[in-house]
Amino acid sequence: MFTGRRREALQARWQPLVRKYWKTVAWIGLGVLLPLVLVANVTEEVFRDGGFVWDQAILDLYRENRTPALTAFARALGVIGGVTVLPIITLALALALAWKRLPGKAWYLALSVAGGTLLNVLAKVAFQRPRPDGLGAVLVEPGFSFPSGHTMANSAFAVALILIFWPTRARWAVLGLAGAWMLLIAASRNYLGVHYPTDVLVGMLASTAWAAGLYRAMRRVWVRPREAARQAEREQAQEDAGNGDGDRLKVS
Repeated sequence: MFTGRRREALQARWQPLVRKYWKTVAWIGLGVLLPLVLVANVTEEVFRDGGFVWDQAILDLYRENRTPALTAFARALGVIGGVTVLPIITLALALALAWKRLPGKAWYLALSVAGGTLLNVLAKVAFQRPRPDGLGAVLVEPGFSFPSGHTMANSAFAVALILIFWPTRARWAVLGLAGAWMLLIAASRNYLGVHYPTDVLVGMLASTAWAAGLYRAMRRVWVRPREAARQAEREQAQEDAGNGDGDRLKVS
């Protein structure tokens, strides 16, 4: 048990740190660690215990409700979110951010998508999960199934855009559009039968953790220079005010 003075000393020591860093701790805990814990739990269930019953059940539900229009739509989503079109879109948006004098955010967007893609390649090689039964798939795609590459790349893209635009007035519009895009890409991979639901679930969670962690690490690239500029402006204003007072004293 702590004495009253000991408790007050601890509070005086830790309360300033809590007030200063609680946002960082919450960000890392909710944005990075929680998704990674969920990824670990799902991955363990898939590769140790054989996966979830609903994995195949969801694929069967999609297969029973396919229509030509929905299939064409899902195929189009796969092309736009694939390795040919998505990099072009990412590069165009990164160049637009750079043109708006936001080079840090431009690099963040590009690295989010590139890093998510690289992590997916490494994970596929590590886990080597076969794709779902080819007889139930609309497409036949090469490579392994876990996690979904389309989902990881597009989730990293979506989460990065949300974080980039969150401080702006467009935050809710970007949140709605980017969130819908991420979910549509994930659902389309299941609809086409090329990935299990757990493939896309882990893809979304892993990319969320990656993009959130990278944002926190790179944030200083565009925040600290801006804060330094503001501090310099404040110091200059104080210096100008001091010079003005000195001039008035001399005149008087």
